[in-house]
Amino acid sequence: MTLAASANPDSVARLRVLVVDDSVVVRRMLTTAIDRDPALQVVGTASNGRLALAKLQQSPCDVVTLDVEMPELGGLETLAAIRRQFPQLPVLMCSSMTERGAVTTLEALSRGANDYITKPTTDAAQNGFGSELVEKIKTLGRAIRRPVEPVQARRTVTPPPSPAPPAPRSAAAEPAAAIAIGTSTGGPNALAEVIPQLPAGLAVPVFIVQHMPPVFTKMLADRLARVSALPVHEARQGDLAQAGHVYIAPGDWHMTVVREGARVSISLNQGPPESSCRPAVDPLFRSIAAAYGPAALAVVLTGMGKDGLNGCELIRAAGGVVLAQDEPTSVVWGMPGFVAGAGLADEVVPLQRVAAAIVRRTRGGRAGGGTP
Repeated sequence: MTLAASANPDSVARLRVLVVDDSVVVRRMLTTAIDRDPALQVVGTASNGRLALAKLQQSPCDVVTLDVEMPELGGLETLAAIRRQFPQLPVLMCSSMTERGAVTTLEALSRGANDYITKPTTDAAQNGFGSELVEKIKTLGRAIRRPVEPVQARRTVTPPPSPAPPAPRSAAAEPAAAIAIGTSTGGPNALAEVIPQLPAGLAVPVFIVQHMPPVFTKMLADRLARVSALPVHEARQGDLAQAGHVYIAPGDWHMTVVREGARVSISLNQGPPESSCRPAVDPLFRSIAAAYGPAALAVVLTGMGKDGLNGCELIRAAGGVVLAQDEPTSVVWGMPGFVAGAGLADEVVPLQRVAAAIVRRTRGGRAGGGTP
């Protein structure tokens, strides 16, 4: 598929979006939010997958928003057809906040969807939904098309700085006693690559923040548990951190850890969102730095924005270690890119080598508090 082009520089600069949803109300809501931004343009809408595929043949676009559940040709079937015909076309799944929607969305991500967004359930939630939708479309489109744009139409997504050498250490890093992983866009697939590669005998607990809403985090934990040697749980208030267990922050709750002597437990709270997210990575990383000090290992995987950057500063200041996913294997090199650009990453590694780097950093380390 060729990207949209025109003799008009404004049309070259604007990202062209196809909106696919069986609800006329949702199509109108998406179209209004997208067209409000001068860098975006809705070039068509479709009420089902068959119409969407026909429109893609008629006129090119840069990003597709795709409903998860539709009549005639559903979201998964439409996604499969798009991937066959237009392998590089970014697809943003639009899901309902239901268990069924979560399961289907995770399946769509595993089949090649680039990202997802959940439809608002209240009028108040629509305000944040519009800005999140626009940011995701810009980020996905920017990864594919980088035209020379007029100033008034430049997209506002800030690219991360170039990688910088890590700051020198005053002492050798300790073996890790806890692993803290932060991720966002592209995270479910990245975690599906990393977590199953961790060995059953891993001597430390693993804590994960994935930017996801309620229901979705439980489905993600269940999905990872089925393919991993380690037990994977959606975290609960008061859980003891057990070596060889994986804990995922539940949607809409920040997850932190608290040390009391040799015991480390999980604490959940609904404090204000950070980096517009709850759960956010920074609260976890801050608590990991406080609880584990130089035995903390932070891992920053693919994702939009800067969440985790401040937490990595504290982990490095405490003597801990930071790993960041590299740009070529990231869906969006935002979170790991900012960490690498700030000189906080001890290693910048491709996704396929993240698990091995984690295991190498934990060898000889003690169990991370709690019950072994």
